[in-house]
Amino acid sequence: MENDTSNHQAAPVLDTNSTTITIKGILSLLLQNVDENDGRRLISLGMGDPTAFSCFHTTHVSQEAVDALQSDKFNGYAPTVGLPQTRRAISEYLSRDLPYKLTSDDVFVTSGCTQAIDVALAMLSRPGANILLPKPCFPIYELCSAFRHLEVRHFDLLQENAWEVDLDAVEALADHNTVAMVIINPGNPCGNVYSYQHLEKIAETAKKLRIPVIADEVYGHLAFGDKPFVPMGVFGSTVPVLTLGSLSKRWIVPGWRLGWFVTTDPCGMFGTPKVIERFKKYLDILGGPATFIQAAVPRILEETEETFFKKTLYFLNQSSDICWDRINEIPCLSCPSKPEGSMAVMVKLDLSLLEDITDNIEFCFKLAKEESVIFLPGIAVGLNNWIRITFAADPSSVEEPLRRTKSFCQRHARKLSLYDTNAINKKC
Repeated sequence: MENDTSNHQAAPVLDTNSTTITIKGILSLLLQNVDENDGRRLISLGMGDPTAFSCFHTTHVSQEAVDALQSDKFNGYAPTVGLPQTRRAISEYLSRDLPYKLTSDDVFVTSGCTQAIDVALAMLSRPGANILLPKPCFPIYELCSAFRHLEVRHFDLLQENAWEVDLDAVEALADHNTVAMVIINPGNPCGNVYSYQHLEKIAETAKKLRIPVIADEVYGHLAFGDKPFVPMGVFGSTVPVLTLGSLSKRWIVPGWRLGWFVTTDPCGMFGTPKVIERFKKYLDILGGPATFIQAAVPRILEETEETFFKKTLYFLNQSSDICWDRINEIPCLSCPSKPEGSMAVMVKLDLSLLEDITDNIEFCFKLAKEESVIFLPGIAVGLNNWIRITFAADPSSVEEPLRRTKSFCQRHARKLSLYDTNAINKKC
């Protein structure tokens, strides 16, 4: 494409207040900016929905949901907290990786992990309270905190240390009004996986500060690097843990909206009758997932074959390798560390190498307009002048948008001095 910038619309001015940003909202605006006359296929790597790509399919055991619907036995209301057999199956599934056994009473079934986030924050909120969130972070936490009047305090994830938690910052930020800290493992948006040793340090820090840990494990077990996935609940005897998860990512069914909120807390801080009653009353307001989908969960959790999971990890590993390699071919883009898990990676923009692009929002809007490629601006997850790229796609759908991005960056490249050129050549 010719670089006729005179015909390009300027990127819209967005409200980048972190309490109003949503991923779907920004991606909708980017989609509107795509040139309808561009005959090439639109490729979006902005949303973590692997079902959009041909290589990702759910397990055949998920057919059980259809069977449950057709059985005509699950057309009524489910209990507020979830069907008993669903709660039991989730407790048994999570207990496989824990040094203690969960019970059905520890499990509350939710409409996806997003609702589990809302439940956790609603239950912990009180006047004057604050919560510690990672930076970068999945933006729903910020949005829910604003609705619950929770003050947000951010601790950095250390990019130079594979996005580990800055525990010194956590200690400095916490006070007597801090109600919890949040970790996301495997990491969204960073693609990192925490080691056992680092999770142990997080638990010890939270214990010292006398705060529970909200462990977002929606990408649980989607680890394909050197570090295995370790659930935060392993340290539930050290510090109370609220585990949030869902079928969405591991079983490739994000549209089912089947999640869970689990008190992985063998010492019983959250197990008091008063606290449990609060959970139940709040869930009375919300309602849960469709009854027939809940009814399918036990067989899905118990009978999904290991080959299904291995195939998913194979595709994620393959696509993340391609993503990593192609990013390293583009001078103005860089990754602090290679993805090890989840479905996305954070990529840093070097705007000094681009002539007519001032920030990550303009980069993404111009890229959508000129190349029919959509990435998520980093500001949506709390990092300005970064972008988030989802690699949960078939290889060609990762290769092609990054090839277009390379051409885009070449067209918009600043004229370089000999010194700058040598520096870039060293990178390549």
